[in-house]
Amino acid sequence: MSDRTIVVTGGAGFVGAHLIATLTERYPQATIVSIDNYFTGRRDAHVDNPRVHYVDASTVAIRKIWADSHFGSPDLVFHLGEYSRIPQSFDEPDRVWEYNAWGTKEVVAFCLEQGAKLVYAGSSSKFGNDGQDEHLNPYAWTKAKNGELIRNYGNWFGLDYVITYFYNVYGPGQIEEGRYATAIGIFERQHRDGEPLTVVEPGTQTRDFTHIDDTIDGLLRCAEHGKGDGYLIGAGHEWPIIDVARMFGGPIEMIPAKRGERTRGEADNAKVRALGWEPRHSLDAYIADVTANAPASS
Repeated sequence: MSDRTIVVTGGAGFVGAHLIATLTERYPQATIVSIDNYFTGRRDAHVDNPRVHYVDASTVAIRKIWADSHFGSPDLVFHLGEYSRIPQSFDEPDRVWEYNAWGTKEVVAFCLEQGAKLVYAGSSSKFGNDGQDEHLNPYAWTKAKNGELIRNYGNWFGLDYVITYFYNVYGPGQIEEGRYATAIGIFERQHRDGEPLTVVEPGTQTRDFTHIDDTIDGLLRCAEHGKGDGYLIGAGHEWPIIDVARMFGGPIEMIPAKRGERTRGEADNAKVRALGWEPRHSLDAYIADVTANAPASS
């Protein structure tokens, strides 16, 4: 990928910004194009590099954007730019449909037309309850159907693709406030501000938290060496949410359960490990470092 053109949808988001920063280091001669509508992306997350170009637009328009641009034919497309929250998806089904169904259909067609390899960020939510959890909410359903669409395009038209699955990514740059904040981001901010940590009932639900650096490393390994479906980029350890909150110390406040949430989450990461990937960060060590260097307010 050293001198290629690489597209990153959602390039101003949490994962996208870290991905672009890593791509510029590993492949300094590559031209990188971010397409982001800044729904949750941030302009202060832009990478200051002349070879990185930021386009403020929806993935729905990706084919027109490219036709009107001076960019050459892309070799690789990382598709991260989708709606990615579960409880909120009940309130915004039209937005979920636009970003996750329509937008992804356009990205898939774009990759096929351009002869580019597609690296898709699927959702681990589909694996809960023996696969039944993909029907729990609009978000999980659209993500699962996108995976089906991509696999079909591979069978029907020869689309070159790899489908990865993220597991509760955390680390520097995560969203800490607002309705799209992540669990660890919320806990960090509450701890820093001396507030009780809000834990969604019952607290025994588990998640597999994966550091952003490990996620990016796994994503790049899949892009370079993976093919097909089933690459679960997760640490492989499930943490009860109440135990995670307790690691921060301080008071805990239980809040009502949210609609559409799954009860368990743990990655079977064997397929990514087969590519030489190993998680290098652990959640407990990360939290210990956070609490040691940013103690709660008195």
